[in-house]
Amino acid sequence: MERFKTFTVLIAKINRSIRKIKNEEMAEFGLKSPHVSCLYYLYKEDGLTAKELSDICDEDKAAVSRSILALEKLGYLCCESESKKRYKAPLSLTEEGRRVAERLANKIDSVLDFVGNAIPEDERVRFYENLNSVCEDLQKFCQKYDNSERTENYE
Repeated sequence: MERFKTFTVLIAKINRSIRKIKNEEMAEFGLKSPHVSCLYYLYKEDGLTAKELSDICDEDKAAVSRSILALEKLGYLCCESESKKRYKAPLSLTEEGRRVAERLANKIDSVLDFVGNAIPEDERVRFYENLNSVCEDLQKFCQKYDNSERTENYE
């Protein structure tokens, strides 16, 4: 029981802390937590599509679409395509969006430096490798639920 409790409670606390940091740090820009990843990844690689952002952020299409619309209204990004299939059109940061995203990237770097400061680089690399392994294993385990749901719905 202790291993389960430690794992689940720590993951939940980390998730809440990340959400709080995103919300608090983004308030000055009129942004919310879901907007952070879109701005950050477009800053790192301009010209991503909504589909690519959805994949990178591991967010559903609707959430990414809402974030894109909000960021467009704020004047932080634009989509050059007039097509109705904007989901596959490249997105670009505006000059203001680039300025905000740069400040956002700097804040992210400072948070990551703060939380990883006590861990030597080689241990941090190993930690992320282990965390990735746990994530992949959990996703593999969850696939059986997806498969069983599909099977049950057809029986």
